[in-house]
Amino acid sequence: MHIIISYESGIPIYEQIKTELRGQIMRGDLPSDTLLPSIRMLAKELKIGIITAKRAYDDLCAEGFLYSAQGKGVFVANFDRGKAESEAVSEIRTRLKEIEAFAERNSVKKEAVQKLIKEIWGI
Repeated sequence: MHIIISYESGIPIYEQIKTELRGQIMRGDLPSDTLLPSIRMLAKELKIGIITAKRAYDDLCAEGFLYSAQGKGVFVANFDRGKAESEAVSEIRTRLKEIEAFAERNSVKKEAVQKLIKEIWGI
């Protein structure tokens, strides 16, 4: 498991950890039932506070990406990747509708938004 964090990004460290782990799980880099480093070990490796590491693990447990076994550690949960991808697509749709509404309120033409999307994805 390899996690890269940036102290200058402005994004909370626990969010960066969650994003990294979620991505590794979704890509299959961390298979189901993989034992993750303990909270103390993760904090030591990343040179962060234990509370920050705990929050990242706790949030991912609540989201269903990880599970904790008392006295054994924190493991990657067995979940349906198809369902997770479907939920992600649904979230993207919601956010795109928010962008559409924002663009309309600010008189930004659809073509300008499409151009931005093409720029971002390199299409």
